Amino acid sequence: MSTFVQLHLLTSYPPSNLNRDDLGRPKTAVMGGKTRLRVSSQSLKRAWRTSALFESALDGHIGKRTKKMGLEVYKMLCAKGVAENKAKELAIEVVGFFGATENAVKNKPLKELESSQLIHFNQSEMLALSDLTEKIAKDAKVDTDDLKKLVAKRYDIDVAMFGRMLTGKEVVKVTKNTEAAVQVAHAVTVHEVAVEDDYFTAVDDLNNGEEDAGAAHIGETEFASGAFYLYLCINRDLLEENLGGDKALAKKALTALVESAAKVAPNGKQNSFASRAYASYIMAEKGEQQPRSLSVAFLKPVRGEDIMNKAIAELEAKRANMEKVYGLCAAGDPMIMNAETGEGSLNDIATFVTE
Repeated sequence: MSTFVQLHLLTSYPPSNLNRDDLGRPKTAVMGGKTRLRVSSQSLKRAWRTSALFESALDGHIGKRTKKMGLEVYKMLCAKGVAENKAKELAIEVVGFFGATENAVKNKPLKELESSQLIHFNQSEMLALSDLTEKIAKDAKVDTDDLKKLVAKRYDIDVAMFGRMLTGKEVVKVTKNTEAAVQVAHAVTVHEVAVEDDYFTAVDDLNNGEEDAGAAHIGETEFASGAFYLYLCINRDLLEENLGGDKALAKKALTALVESAAKVAPNGKQNSFASRAYASYIMAEKGEQQPRSLSVAFLKPVRGEDIMNKAIAELEAKRANMEKVYGLCAAGDPMIMNAETGEGSLNDIATFVTE
């Protein structure tokens, strides 16, 4: 049985547009028959793994997710004196090892160098690819066995946490897809919301208004505010396995993840709203039982003025009732950090999760 760590966070954001849909509106979801604000798990994970906090704590252990590795190989081959057409042919062969490439597009001669799916590369793989271009340029051919040798046997932290899927016929012969050790739910508000419109104008500083007193620019943007519930489920044993059994690195990764989840949000429209916020409440559980989200605590929207404290009460009551009917889901009491009452600390949560 695996050891699961479950994190339940409550974070309140002022007016903001953290995560937009295809129309530029804040993402929403209907839960309990009411419209809620939503921040997708994809948006959250990218914000965390590209944050200064994550990069500072885990420098040297974070990969890159990209479609453009073929273009990078092409540039390196050209820099080593390979003719452009030949470099293009070789680069397509290299990236095709990891997954299918895009079709040719008129007026975009380098489009074929892009993979048709985002591929998550470990740092060791990127460095090995860079070194390998020397041999490819010299031999004017790609040796598939060389590519097979550079595929990492252990994964960088972001791959170990959030998984990797490879589709290339050759690469799957030497490695398996990486199962994500960290599952992240979409964050949703604990209460009903209405998305609002902000009509705004911009003034021309050099316009003295003698001939035209109007605004230099007018626009409209949509926003909303809310207190979000976020749930993470971490398979700690799988995380260590994905990291090649490196327990010390897994501990560093978990500490960075806890801190990022508490402090880092997607940066959508931050220049307009400065909606940066820390979590007001975190509950951490640890055990070997089948995990469960506590989002059901908010199926009925929280109402009233004291939203955060009411949400905390609903969450703790739902957990207690779940324990009564199902038995213990976690070993021992949960660890709590409550910024409303000054109870606990983020350091307590990180220690609980990693010990």
